[in-house]
Amino acid sequence: MDRTIVDYQQDNLQKKLQKILQPTPGALDRCPIRNILDRFSDKWSTLSIFHLGDAGTLRFNELKKRIDGISQRMLTVTLRNLERDGLVTRRMYPEIPPRVEYELTDLGRSFLIKIIELGEWATNHSDQIIKARERYDRREQEAVLVEW
Repeated sequence: MDRTIVDYQQDNLQKKLQKILQPTPGALDRCPIRNILDRFSDKWSTLSIFHLGDAGTLRFNELKKRIDGISQRMLTVTLRNLERDGLVTRRMYPEIPPRVEYELTDLGRSFLIKIIELGEWATNHSDQIIKARERYDRREQEAVLVEW
């Protein structure tokens, strides 16, 4: 039986998924990317990276103004985590008052490229997702009414 390009693409996809999901010995048998994805899948990290990517360099309050709904404490925690993971640099200038600026590292910019694709996908499919949610909610509401 002849294999098609689609077959080879599917095989390649399966190999990539198996590599990603392979348990790491000594890490409580968790998949190797779980703790990394836990950090980057939260909305505050993603939004911080988007805004730093857009602006280049931002001070704390400038970034806080750009991210609707984030508290000062949450932004502090988010930036510390991103700095710890090597995605953001924090520069403190010895001035009065002190000036602190944040910007993406090369690693952060490489991650930005990947999440831009996710952002584009979300933008392109948001109407479909909203409609699917509405259909689901209607079905759930109808099921509750039937149970009564």
